[in-house]
Amino acid sequence: MVGALYADHMVKNVALPYSTHFRATLLLGLPLIGGHLAQFVVWATDTLMLGRYGVEELAAVVLATSLFMTLFILGSGFAWAVMPLVAASQAEGDEVAVRRQTRMGLWLSFLFSLLCLPFFIWSKPLLVLMGQEEDLAQLAQDYLRIAGWGMLPGLFVNVMKSYLAALERTAVVLWITIAAAVANAIVNYALIFGNWGAPEMGVRGAALASVTVQVVSLIGCVWYAMRVLPEHALFQRMWRPDWDVFLTVLKLGVPIGVTALSEVTLFAFAAVVMGWLGAVPLAAHGIVLQVATATFMVHMGLSNAATVRAGTAYGRKDAVNLARGGIAAMTLSFGVSVIAVILMLAFPEEMIMLFMRKDEVQIEAILAVGVTLMAMAAAFQFVDAAQVLAIGLLRGLQDTTLPMWFAAFSYWGIGAPAGLAFGFWLDWGAQGVWLGLVLGLASAAVLLMGRFWLVSMPKIRAAEAALEAEAA
Repeated sequence: MVGALYADHMVKNVALPYSTHFRATLLLGLPLIGGHLAQFVVWATDTLMLGRYGVEELAAVVLATSLFMTLFILGSGFAWAVMPLVAASQAEGDEVAVRRQTRMGLWLSFLFSLLCLPFFIWSKPLLVLMGQEEDLAQLAQDYLRIAGWGMLPGLFVNVMKSYLAALERTAVVLWITIAAAVANAIVNYALIFGNWGAPEMGVRGAALASVTVQVVSLIGCVWYAMRVLPEHALFQRMWRPDWDVFLTVLKLGVPIGVTALSEVTLFAFAAVVMGWLGAVPLAAHGIVLQVATATFMVHMGLSNAATVRAGTAYGRKDAVNLARGGIAAMTLSFGVSVIAVILMLAFPEEMIMLFMRKDEVQIEAILAVGVTLMAMAAAFQFVDAAQVLAIGLLRGLQDTTLPMWFAAFSYWGIGAPAGLAFGFWLDWGAQGVWLGLVLGLASAAVLLMGRFWLVSMPKIRAAEAALEAEAA
């Protein structure tokens, strides 16, 4: 396994060649990338099928999923906290800590899910208060009253995936997510359109499919952990609290969740603003965002791999390989960005048409807006990749508090105000809103990369030097 190869060198704190870092990052990251892309397929299936069902239904689910994902991302902070904690504990050989950290991640996810349910059940008044049309808000609520019940299994799945990824069991994460994506497509096709004798449920069918996916994924993760990793005994005496570790996961997970939430809510805010402009800009926004999300999933997979490898390096106080691993992950992410920019600029209409019926009456209007937004999406590929890689590396070092403030400032101090200014005050419309997204992501990339290279790395080098001096 990659972990065994890497750890064997790390015991001696030998500087591994860059070729080894590239290979290790790819072997660890490719299944994670595949898992994220499969998860993207799960999300995109709703958009693809509802885009063929009706523009109003598509716009409503864009709104609904924006609210759902806002809360889901915040709650996922506890799952993402499990990843660097388990990676560091595994590097130190502390299996008891691995079990305690994962269990408390599940506890926190359970409590958070209970808090979210009222927002889904009574979402219509909230969406109307945010300026959305009443009919769209009602359809969105119809979706969320079913899909909201998937929050609990969904967050549990994220904890289990973080646990498995930290142990470098990434292949199983990929296969479980692929199985979930297949289940989602089948149930969506049956229940949205009423195929195979099933009732035609429209947005409610899409919501039921989403819940089914989360349950299937959770069953797969639990089965694998119990059968392949029985030594961790994750689910025995789950009711027993472990308050010290609970607080550790909480303190690490809240900044991680808020950091991710700052970015996600920026895009959710953009969806709300697009709703002010009308159903056509909102539908175009939702489609282009799906395309941009596909490339982001690749960067996210590399970021997760960077978190695991940085967490291992952090546990061993190995600054040299931490830096080299970071450079390898960033280089790979840069290459992905180049490919994404070329595709987005060369084939914008073809990508948009994947989500639309050819006989849709508003297709020309959606294409006109969507092509311009696709160019804006291409513009933020490099900075989006840089900021998510920096976040992954900083998480591996359990450095999350100041990055949280950097993200909040970048997305809400720069991105959101700029989007409003360009979109409405300067009357640039949808394109102006997306220009604000570009500026927010660029600010985050600069601040977070600066934090990793100029502050966190020197601290790890100092800790490594102290250990060497003590050993001498």
